[in-house]
Amino acid sequence: MSELPSLVADLAIILIAAGLTTILFKWLRQPLVLGYIVAGFLVGPHCKLFPSVVDNANIQTWADIGVIFLLFALGLDFSFKKLINVGGSALITACTILVSMSFIGYWVGTLMDWSHMNCIFLGGMISMSSTMIIIKTFDDLQLNNKQFAKLVFGVLIVEDLFAVVMMVLLSTLAVKHTFEGIQFAGFIVKLLFFLLLWFLVGIYLIPSFLKKTRRFLNDEMLLIVSLGLCLLMVLLATKAGFSAPLGAFVMGSILAETLETERIIQVVKPVKDLFGAIFFISVGGMIDPVMLGQYIGPILMLTLVVIFGQVLSATTGVLLSGQPLKTAVQSGFCFSQIGEFAFIIAGLGLSLRVTSDFLYPIVVAVSVVTTFFSPYIIKLSNPTYKLLERKLPRRWIRFLDRYSLGSSSVNRDNVWKNLLKQLARIVIIYSVISVAIIILSFSYLVPRITSELPGLPGKILSALLVLLLVSPFLRAMMMKKNHSDEMQYLWKDRRFNRGPLILVILLRVVFSIAFIAVVLTRLFEISFFIILLAFIIVVAIIMSRRLKKQSILIERHFKRNLNERQEYISRKMPYKEHFVNHLLSRDLHLTDYVVRQNSPSVGHTLSELNFRQKCGVNVISITRGDRHINIPGGDVYIYPMDKITVLGTDDQLTTFMRFIAERNRKVEEEKVDNYEVTLDKIVLESGSPFIGKSIAQSRIREDFGCMVVGIERNNRSLMNPPADTLFREEDVLWVAGERAKMIAMAGTNTVA
Repeated sequence: MSELPSLVADLAIILIAAGLTTILFKWLRQPLVLGYIVAGFLVGPHCKLFPSVVDNANIQTWADIGVIFLLFALGLDFSFKKLINVGGSALITACTILVSMSFIGYWVGTLMDWSHMNCIFLGGMISMSSTMIIIKTFDDLQLNNKQFAKLVFGVLIVEDLFAVVMMVLLSTLAVKHTFEGIQFAGFIVKLLFFLLLWFLVGIYLIPSFLKKTRRFLNDEMLLIVSLGLCLLMVLLATKAGFSAPLGAFVMGSILAETLETERIIQVVKPVKDLFGAIFFISVGGMIDPVMLGQYIGPILMLTLVVIFGQVLSATTGVLLSGQPLKTAVQSGFCFSQIGEFAFIIAGLGLSLRVTSDFLYPIVVAVSVVTTFFSPYIIKLSNPTYKLLERKLPRRWIRFLDRYSLGSSSVNRDNVWKNLLKQLARIVIIYSVISVAIIILSFSYLVPRITSELPGLPGKILSALLVLLLVSPFLRAMMMKKNHSDEMQYLWKDRRFNRGPLILVILLRVVFSIAFIAVVLTRLFEISFFIILLAFIIVVAIIMSRRLKKQSILIERHFKRNLNERQEYISRKMPYKEHFVNHLLSRDLHLTDYVVRQNSPSVGHTLSELNFRQKCGVNVISITRGDRHINIPGGDVYIYPMDKITVLGTDDQLTTFMRFIAERNRKVEEEKVDNYEVTLDKIVLESGSPFIGKSIAQSRIREDFGCMVVGIERNNRSLMNPPADTLFREEDVLWVAGERAKMIAMAGTNTVA
């Protein structure tokens, strides 16, 4: 009999340990991540109480896959459009946290005489809060619909992007050990170039591909396609010199803009959970109790630094962004832990052999402690705010109120500023696409053509094909916004504006000439004729109606793919975003509640439920499938799976959710009778009230909820007898129904 491969045996050990510990942590109402870490420690090399993993290399490979799928899942929840819409408050807060904690981490590391690289990685680790832990804590504490929750989620979105970029920067820094100013700037430009290129190409191609193949994609095929696209982007990222997690994150963010996002999240979740669990188990396997005992001082110091540093920097960032003191304190107390990105960055430093062995278990220990205390710290936010409101000088409170009101005022839009911003975006986007086309053409297309057709004919054909590919984008770069409302307004407003407007147009034309000149000079000798030819080609591109149509079609296709999911969600929503924002300014919020199938609210009208009097909330909409019942009346009934949207203050919504939870809990605790349908026989003895009556006349179905499915009479069987069949003495009835009802029906008859 062959031996079991070590990989299978190790997988069995870690999954059994993970299953038992996560059940325990679920019972203790602690995050499952902590359970995985404990399971990893129990089956790791430093714990001798249980069987240990034999081949750590295989488990590490699975853990690396887990990192890829974790970043892929984060990308599915990320969406670059969310990043654009997070607002200045989230961006300012995130930057304040990242910069402050990075410097604090580096400074604390130097105080403990750690190496330069250890200090740099430590700053990166403690600057990232845990998205998974915060979302889980918000669900447990029912904070998702609070006013500050949207700001917290916006900060987490920005931090996720910065974390991925930081991983790339730290890995490059670890390899090169130093960055010169020009080299560092070049690397950042390269990173931004590839991020924008991948996003543009992905949005143009992938939503259309999924739309055309939607009727073929069941859950199994969608899983395969999604993971295939994820790993394809991983290959492209590593080929371009970046990390594999970056590619997974980018593909996730691209798929987040498609109509299939929810389905993809659903089908990918089991795979992500499995490999993610293995990753966190591998983290726990790195914990060495002896080493933790030696470094108990740094662990306690870093725990305090993370809790107080994150809370203070986040609160300061929210205040600087112009939010009120209450929002700042509530938001700041959410960022009191480090999590998955700290593990990933620590593992990155360890795998590159640039950080010390003790740093990984120290960071894991700090994460475990801060995660454990995170819910309790969040609960302290309201008492802390009330304490500050009482203790702070009145002039400070008035200053903060004036600052928040002043920062929220809206200035008149500057037409010049908006126009230049749009033109800069156009030039950057189409320049990135043009550069990518030129690079790919000279890497693959041109060498193939010149090898098959050497000499001048091959060069001419290569130049024509490359220019043909890039010309729609060059035309869009030169001509877009030339007839826009902003351009016409500025042109008519003042004569002084016309010179700068003409200059802006000419600069874009010169930029396009430069692109064409680069293509020509790569194939032909540099001369004045090349510049003249480039100018003639630009004029031809501008005059071409076919290129104009082509560029418009390309842009429309891209915008349709980019906005399709948002438009679909907007059509499904009974209210618009500006309505929600208008409510937030008045401290009113919306929350959705999906009615369970066994909810005690089912079958009752809104008047009978009376949420307004009991909880203070108003029902503004009921979503039933694709139908919206807006501002429903009191006579509207509640059905299973209805989505009820209620309006109220924070306290009122909290009261409503507790009221609903209490009603559901009482239903679940009630004793449930056995309602199983069984088949049994009843003998009609002398004196039975059913004798002489037909099945219909006996009212067995109406009065007892049972059904006669067969009659045995004189050694003959009648199956599914008609309703006019008369019962006789000694008939044996085969009856289907619930046991209790059958006993009631039998009455004085014998029940076999």
